[in-house]
Amino acid sequence: MTGSADLKRAKRAVRRQVLALREAMPEEERIDASGAVAERFLGLPEVTRASTVMAFWSFGSEVDTQPILSSLASTRATVVLPRIVDGRLEPRSWAPGDPVETSWFGAAEPTAGDVVDPAKIDVVAVPGVAFDRTGARVGYGGGFYDRFLPSLRPDALRVAIGFSCQLLDDPLPVASFDLPVDLVVTERETLRTGRDGGGSSST
Repeated sequence: MTGSADLKRAKRAVRRQVLALREAMPEEERIDASGAVAERFLGLPEVTRASTVMAFWSFGSEVDTQPILSSLASTRATVVLPRIVDGRLEPRSWAPGDPVETSWFGAAEPTAGDVVDPAKIDVVAVPGVAFDRTGARVGYGGGFYDRFLPSLRPDALRVAIGFSCQLLDDPLPVASFDLPVDLVVTERETLRTGRDGGGSSST
């Protein structure tokens, strides 16, 4: 059985490898790919019928989530963004124009809005560094989503969004507390991995 130290080293190696690939993407390619990811995510039937969707404010070389946030805000759905408070993820409602501030790790977080009951969230767009085809995920190392996701309803959909270079064919090094996602959406495919059945679509 892989020890804790070995697992941490393996995860650090994956982060270095995948972040290097992501950061090497040309800006024009990143913009085009981000648009394709947004289109795929917003086209998911679970998203189109959702009442409350939690997304995130991207930073650095991540998929640009501004098109997703703007589109969600133009619908009837309540948009939720994460804020880290005392080491835990706090979901807060957000609308365009609401104040945000840059967190210690670089993403913007809402400073206003209401704290949202996790049981009311229908879909969560989950960030991360790397994903595999079973839905396993390696994040940035803080564990915020691994602690938050269990508070959702069992039928809430967990959707990882990232570029195709972040979706690996080989299994990721994960522990039992690393929660998988139900779908992985990249610019090239929509991969259903979890409780609602497998399979992917590249259309």
